[in-house]
Amino acid sequence: MPISRFPFFSSKRRSSEAFSLLRRFGPSKRIQSCNYGKSSRNGNGKPESNPLVNVDIQAPRSWGTYVIPGALLGFVGLAAIFHYNDERRAIPKGQGNKSSGNFVKGPIIGGPFTLIDTENQTITERNLRGKWVLLYFGYTSSPDVGPEQVQVMAKAIDKLEAKHTIKVLPVFVTIDPQRDTPSQLRAYLKEFDPRITGLTGPVSAVRQMAQEHRIYFKKVEEEGDDYLVESSHNMYLLNPNMEIVRCFGVEYNEDELADAVLKELKRTQN
Repeated sequence: MPISRFPFFSSKRRSSEAFSLLRRFGPSKRIQSCNYGKSSRNGNGKPESNPLVNVDIQAPRSWGTYVIPGALLGFVGLAAIFHYNDERRAIPKGQGNKSSGNFVKGPIIGGPFTLIDTENQTITERNLRGKWVLLYFGYTSSPDVGPEQVQVMAKAIDKLEAKHTIKVLPVFVTIDPQRDTPSQLRAYLKEFDPRITGLTGPVSAVRQMAQEHRIYFKKVEEEGDDYLVESSHNMYLLNPNMEIVRCFGVEYNEDELADAVLKELKRTQN
């Protein structure tokens, strides 16, 4: 009869739609559903006792699947940023710019130190505060570049004091403390200018200061017990707060060095 069949097909259609909704929006675990369609009826027209429809829907991934890789990527990115910033702040070894120089704002390089001078007196960074300092790392056995740089430093400070009445303290730090004793340093620097303060000390203390100032040096063995020391030959200008404000390379002569120091002092005063 047409009238009796309409509810049947309507019921079947609603059951199919319900099943479809369960597949789309149902829980992530296994679910059960009764289907009262035609195929589930027994001979008496009644639904079967427990017609189960098993629907397996894949459970969502745990939070660890996304958080752990994200944390690793974030750590790698943070490490790269720190490395990049550190490379940007470092002054290139053995380089200087004649036109503008390497300007450094704040105590980016350098740090506290404890050495001894040519009179065997303990010297720290506190003894140099309040003065403009021209700092050079070298050694008394240097055959060529070292003596030239010490001479340039001595003539530059002499020009600043004679022509501009500006006093800058020259400081020579040895990178060969095994041979450069206080007496050896005193005799060596006296040949250039007695105003130069010579510093030496234990190997570990000298190495630490050189590393903090990003000074490269390496012992090169020669015949017998003799050796040379390769170095970056950097010269720094420090303000009275012991902050490095300028770096000079080996390309500066005494006039250019004196003019650059004078320009930096005037810039700071203004």
